[in-house]
Amino acid sequence: MTSFKSTTPISKYKGYHGLPPLAGLHTMEGAIDCGLTVEEAVGRLKYTHWALRRLHAIFIARLAAMPIYELKMTFSLHGHYCIEHVDGIFARVREMRHPPFGMDVAPHEALDFFFDEIQNAGDTEALVLGLYEKAIPQLVAAVRDQLEVTNRLYEHPTYRKLRHLLVELEDVEAYGQQAIACLVDDTARAKHAGWLNLLDQSVANFGSFTGTEAKAEHALAAQFSATPYVYDGKPQRDERFRDSYNMGVNPEAFIFRDDMPVRPKTLMMSFKRLREIDVPEMMSSIITETEGKPLGYYVDMTRQLWDEARHAMMGEIGFVVNGIDWTQIPINFTWSLELNTGLKPEERHAILFSIEQGLMGKETGKEKEWELAVASTDRVSELIQDYDWADEILHAKIGRDWFVKGFGTQAEAVARGQECVYRGFLQRASGYKDAGLTEHRNWWPDLYTAACEHWGVEPDAHVLAYDEFYDTSAPDSLTAKV
Repeated sequence: MTSFKSTTPISKYKGYHGLPPLAGLHTMEGAIDCGLTVEEAVGRLKYTHWALRRLHAIFIARLAAMPIYELKMTFSLHGHYCIEHVDGIFARVREMRHPPFGMDVAPHEALDFFFDEIQNAGDTEALVLGLYEKAIPQLVAAVRDQLEVTNRLYEHPTYRKLRHLLVELEDVEAYGQQAIACLVDDTARAKHAGWLNLLDQSVANFGSFTGTEAKAEHALAAQFSATPYVYDGKPQRDERFRDSYNMGVNPEAFIFRDDMPVRPKTLMMSFKRLREIDVPEMMSSIITETEGKPLGYYVDMTRQLWDEARHAMMGEIGFVVNGIDWTQIPINFTWSLELNTGLKPEERHAILFSIEQGLMGKETGKEKEWELAVASTDRVSELIQDYDWADEILHAKIGRDWFVKGFGTQAEAVARGQECVYRGFLQRASGYKDAGLTEHRNWWPDLYTAACEHWGVEPDAHVLAYDEFYDTSAPDSLTAKV
């Protein structure tokens, strides 16, 4: 009689010729010893989902008024990470016999208290500590914990999503630790010691970011969140930025003039890219102040916001590689200032959409800028413009997907943007000099001279004499602004 009893200990179990069993996801012993039920896994995922959702909202809402350039750019990236994973976890929960009911509210009220306090943080030091010393490390620990107890075979789709999430959260955590070291001194830490303890107590009340630990019942007295949060869309810049109302140089006019040589045009394109700091500032206001859209809207719009931040940092690279101290250049914020403070979210989006469509033009759009960069033989500029062009094609599609629907046709949507730009930007921009906010100084000769010194060439007198600026007679800013 044949015996079906295995004589191989589970710990010694192997596949054919010693191949790893179970597609290498687990040893047999490991697969038998771990795993969460669907209910247990979904319970944890809902905590992670809500934490990511609140973090995205905080990163984006605090972006415009964050003066520190590097944090402004970093919030763009970290917000993008968060909303992408909100989307992934939301989809995964739906696959696990759980309709998405209840995923638009916090799984525990103390979790919202925790994030309300961080969202309302009263200064940069508190915000950095709340995000990067409390929220992100707690979330990293929760994801690691769930990965450790997840059966990689039974629950492989969750395992993959959490692995991807953990990789990016660890990057966020590492950056956050550096930000704390750079920006938070002992005085600031002592100032916020009581508040940090309040955050710890709120975590204890909701049972950690896994939601599985015993829940405390601390009496939580709101500090920063005692006053309801009000979005601040007025852009702020740190002390390195100077003459921020200066519109004294029109880079588009220079770039598309046939009588100007190609190499100096790469400097103007670097300026245009770095000036795109104002696009995340403006888009943060659209995302924050537009409610009730499908999740995909916030995913796509935040992706675009992050792309625009990338473009600004590409401009930074373009100046650094050419030996230019970009902090000496007036990087104006007039576009985001006027749109955020003077127009409604739908009107801002109309202008953004019109610009995106204008950038698709062959002779005055992204393709032309790429051609100029290639002709310059500047490899860095070529790469910057290559990816800038690719991104803007995607952005034009995002605009068609989410903005055109409300107008019936693309032409009607573009017309709406043209109407808004005259009313919301050009008419008011002409008053900066009269108000004593700027002299609209032409900084181009100084920049070009410094670049020529770095290149080891003499400045071209014709290029050096360039002196065209923005005013109400320059509506091409509508189609060639970004």
